Amino acid sequence: MKKLMLGNEAVARGLYEAGVTVVSSYPGTPSTEITEFSANYDELYAEWAPNEKVAAEVAFGASVAGARSFFAMKHVGLNVAADPLYTMSYTGVNGGCVMAVADDPGMHSSQNEQDSRHHAIAAKVPMLEPSDSSECLAFTKAAYDISEQFDTPVIIRLSTRVSHSQSLCELSDRVTIPNKPYVKNVAKYVMMPAMAKGRHIFVEERTNKLREYAENSPLNCTIYNDSKVGVITSGAAYCYAAEALGETVSYLKLGIVNPLPEKLILDFTAKCDKIYVIEELDGIIEDHCKTLGIEVIGKELFGLLGEFSQEIISEKILGKTPENVDFPENIPVRPPVMCAGCPHRGVFYCLSKNKIRVSGDIGCYTLGASAPLSSVDTTLCMGASVSGLHGMNKADPEGAAKTVAVIGDSTFMHSGITGLVNIAYNQSNSTVIVLDNSITGMTGHQQNPSTGVNLKGDVTAAVNIESLCKAIGIKRVRVVDPYNLAETEAAIHEELAAPEASVIIARRPCALLKYVKHKPALVINDCKGCKMCLKLGCPAISNKDGKAVIDSVQCVGCGICTEVCRFGCIKAKDGGVN
Repeated sequence: MKKLMLGNEAVARGLYEAGVTVVSSYPGTPSTEITEFSANYDELYAEWAPNEKVAAEVAFGASVAGARSFFAMKHVGLNVAADPLYTMSYTGVNGGCVMAVADDPGMHSSQNEQDSRHHAIAAKVPMLEPSDSSECLAFTKAAYDISEQFDTPVIIRLSTRVSHSQSLCELSDRVTIPNKPYVKNVAKYVMMPAMAKGRHIFVEERTNKLREYAENSPLNCTIYNDSKVGVITSGAAYCYAAEALGETVSYLKLGIVNPLPEKLILDFTAKCDKIYVIEELDGIIEDHCKTLGIEVIGKELFGLLGEFSQEIISEKILGKTPENVDFPENIPVRPPVMCAGCPHRGVFYCLSKNKIRVSGDIGCYTLGASAPLSSVDTTLCMGASVSGLHGMNKADPEGAAKTVAVIGDSTFMHSGITGLVNIAYNQSNSTVIVLDNSITGMTGHQQNPSTGVNLKGDVTAAVNIESLCKAIGIKRVRVVDPYNLAETEAAIHEELAAPEASVIIARRPCALLKYVKHKPALVINDCKGCKMCLKLGCPAISNKDGKAVIDSVQCVGCGICTEVCRFGCIKAKDGGVN
């Protein structure tokens, strides 16, 4: 049976066919759908973990118990999971243990553009890189064989283009893999210094064996066409190159990107007059080739930035400049904005209005940095808003009265709690606003430990954010409705004025959740042209001929614009108040 599949869906199918038992992940674009598709198979236990570190440790535990296990994340999530991963390299596995990491060349949905191959090299674990959905499925299955054969966790490196593109996949039945017996082995699984020293020897020996394996593995393949030009590449870059260059060049397509083969590369390059290395982000394959004494053309031509394309490769190698399409008039840019009715908008409006400094975090609410709200001063990584606020206020105690942190409910579960513990423990006069929209919004409405529903849709225990904050030592905890601007603004002023740490929970469900029932669209009558409503940055409100107008298709009747209109021009269609 053949089926057209997303790359992420194909990875999930590979997990199913490989007999995987346990899947644990934290959602992160572009990797999220792997775990969502995995949850569709009843034979797989699949869960959302609070963060990537926990997911890695869950998969490790399942592997030690003898099951085949898996965990997934985006590239910055690997930074969080690096702690267990690097030591899992030493312990090795019992049941096969595989992880997928999705890099984001071009930063379509990320705060940086890091290359996860560096983690594979530093952790000394094998990394496979499929180029399309068919290979996503096949490489996932192969990864478990490699994991168990070489006693190692294995990383599958994806990218936004591979994860979210579709190609045809050949489906097979699931293999039944019984759990391997667990045998107590302190020298293997207890990484105290004495045992770790012995396991480091094993890791180096394993790396040498993996290098030998890479020389003859069918995951690396050569395609000989014209011997004048050879291209060494991997992943999505291979697809771009093959489409741009066709059969005019020969290819060495590397499916194993760590450890890289040596003899295979030397043999291929010896048969070609000129060698290009085409790889997205850093020049890892290129540097390896140069270490082998091979003259290659790589990053000096293609650069270190962004996502490649067929057009880029064609232009750089063939000198073909892509044709540009000219429009008769300028097309305005359409930057991402918070949705109409977004519960975060009211909070950011209050913060912007009162010129309050905001330590921001990762989520939909990062868009509060955009004009006209322009209300986020810093965004570093998940959880950094809370810890960063503490640092700001310790460095500048007087500024504490005009500085807050904002963090979403899912991100608070991910890594905000420990920062809040630090605020309580080390006693900074800090105000944290938890933007609780009852879902993990940025990655597409995944559940989290505070929602009371798990990945499978089953009702489960829900973390009570108010009780949690009080339990760790925050005495001042209050809940506000961000649609009520007066209530929200008053709470912000009162908590900033208080001489101790506090938490404001701005609670209202995401406007896009299916169970949220919206009110009818509002209308504007006799607009005075003051433009106050435009300061909300709501996409349903625009300015036409100096007057504000409301798009009835987008408006959800949240009503916060009625609170900022000083003249009462915004009303329900029947003339009343929404």
